[in-house]
Amino acid sequence: MMEFSHSLCQQRPFDLSVIHSYTEVESQSIHTASRSRNGFAQEYDAFIAVNNNLRTLMVKLDMKSYRKQLPQATGGLFLTDAGLETDLIFNHGIEIREFAAHTLLSDANGRSALANYLRGFLRLANECDAGLILDSPTWKAHAHWAADLGESLSELEEANHDAIRFIRSLRDEFTANSKPIVLNGVLGPRGDAYAPDAKLAAREAETYHSQQVGWLAGTDVDMITGLTFTQSGEAIGLIRAAQKAELPVVISFTVETDGSLPTGQALGDAISIVDDATDSGAAYFMVNCAHPEHFSNKLSDAEWGRRIRGLRCNASRLSHAELDECEELDAGNPEELSRQYEDILSTMPWINVFGGCCGTDLRHVSRIAHAVVGRFQ
Repeated sequence: MMEFSHSLCQQRPFDLSVIHSYTEVESQSIHTASRSRNGFAQEYDAFIAVNNNLRTLMVKLDMKSYRKQLPQATGGLFLTDAGLETDLIFNHGIEIREFAAHTLLSDANGRSALANYLRGFLRLANECDAGLILDSPTWKAHAHWAADLGESLSELEEANHDAIRFIRSLRDEFTANSKPIVLNGVLGPRGDAYAPDAKLAAREAETYHSQQVGWLAGTDVDMITGLTFTQSGEAIGLIRAAQKAELPVVISFTVETDGSLPTGQALGDAISIVDDATDSGAAYFMVNCAHPEHFSNKLSDAEWGRRIRGLRCNASRLSHAELDECEELDAGNPEELSRQYEDILSTMPWINVFGGCCGTDLRHVSRIAHAVVGRFQ
């Protein structure tokens, strides 16, 4: 048993199903033996104690190993959550101060609402035999928003730490999931994701994002994602900050209704420029906070297109400016959205990370997951 435990600790990353199968098989075999051999009760009790320790080990083992090898980067179906803020605000009547979800963590009801929201996606991933990229609610937990939130830098730092503890505890609840659950620290752009306040040079962006990257690097997070990024220079800066912190990083660009970034830059040009400037430093790229009809005709089998591995689309066809003015949720059509994901996957079969963004909820991601799962079996 000790030999097994030692060898287990050397497997990084490892598949929890290995431990599950080992403990279940061995437990059954020893239980059978204990009924057929007199005097075996003490050995059986000793095994059960070790077996229980192994189950605890499944939860407590250092999972930072995913930093060295992200499981979604090698294929297989992975899901994300949906439009966290829009779902909680419009569908559940939960107020989120300044659209900053980390502010819910300090309130018992808010924390419970966040947990229940994410548990739905953890269950869905297990149901579909898929992995899950489990996001932290830290999109606006950085210095740019400190004044608006009335929070100090030390409070924002603690919010980042608490957010990762929070999603780590949720992962601990779902050790029976058959596929990896990857802890993802989410960072938003400096400024408005719908309308960039100013052009951000790579060096300035690196300095700025290094602060939140540093906060996250000291936690159990497996990776970070720059979500709803609007310009290539800022993406370059974040990647360089992540490289120095030895954290895997994903860049998810948002686009306007014409398929270009809010700066007017073409999606393909942005990805190519970022890759050239960082020696392909991003683990992969994604597109989020846009409807499939806004960008699907811009996708390509070119080298930059093959760097896209994930989609988190909006339910609505509205532009960012129109969405910003909406007082009612436009939830679109979940069935139609799932078909549009299927269409993109049919032309870009290397995409394997699927979720939703504004206006979407568990219904949308469920439809999407069940629509694409057959391609991964």
